[in-house]
Amino acid sequence: MDIIHLKYFQTVARTEHMTKAANQLNIAQPALSMIISRLEDDLGASLFNRVGRQIRLNEQGKAYLKRVNIALASLEEGRREISALADQEQNRIALAVTTLNRLSKVLSPYLAQYPDVNFRITQASTEQDKLLLLERNEIDFFLTTELISRDDIRHVPLVTEEIMIAVPPTHRLAGTTRISLHEAAQEDFISLKQGYSFREIMDAYCKEAGFIPRTICEGDEPAAIASLVRSGLGIAFQPAGSRGEYPDLSYIEIEKPSCQLTFYLAWMKDRYLSLAAITFREYIIQHFNSLTSSLKDTKKATNNQAL
Repeated sequence: MDIIHLKYFQTVARTEHMTKAANQLNIAQPALSMIISRLEDDLGASLFNRVGRQIRLNEQGKAYLKRVNIALASLEEGRREISALADQEQNRIALAVTTLNRLSKVLSPYLAQYPDVNFRITQASTEQDKLLLLERNEIDFFLTTELISRDDIRHVPLVTEEIMIAVPPTHRLAGTTRISLHEAAQEDFISLKQGYSFREIMDAYCKEAGFIPRTICEGDEPAAIASLVRSGLGIAFQPAGSRGEYPDLSYIEIEKPSCQLTFYLAWMKDRYLSLAAITFREYIIQHFNSLTSSLKDTKKATNNQAL
């Protein structure tokens, strides 16, 4: 069997739709169906359950996909290692993020220090999408707010931020210092779409406070959400660090329950990383450690002044 055929199988397994997979692969659907059938003949087992025109990856298919993912990722890792040794990819770093605004603050000083590094950044909407990119060895790292319970994934916490409620200046709560979350139960919320870990975490906090948030608008980008809050459409959860980005909004602390969000850097254990990738990992960890220490010192000084 050819490596390209294994990649074809990966795509069919991911989409569970022969026509969609064929379109993504730029191959005729009958040809793709024949390749998958030949692969099943070679293995002596079916990989998909077929009901009419629908296909579903079966248990044999799931087991084989796991091995195919490992094999292709290993081959890609070998290619990158050889390329790096030949100095073709030594300065390349690939990572995936949900939103780009937080990353830009880190990249600017890093690129000033390492101008020869080349980044390839993928915006992925869900943690599952990021994980898939990592499994395929298409990225070195991803930023996440979710701990993934797998022995082959490594995480390091970068920063933990308080979650606040952002309201427009004309809102009835504008100027309020802090509230219990249940006091916002009747408000209209603007939020990230379902599937984002931030949305899931916030929904869980609302459930803890005894209500389901009335979400009237869902989006992909924090900047767009902040703009809609500014217009008076509704209120939104925002990490405390976003106050500097949207200073015209009023931010309210959540007294109960304690709402926090931790950002992690994740990568694959024992996978080859270029020197540039290793240097970037050390840099970003140090960057956030320094930021956290600075914030603690500022908070301590503020408390001392209050005393």
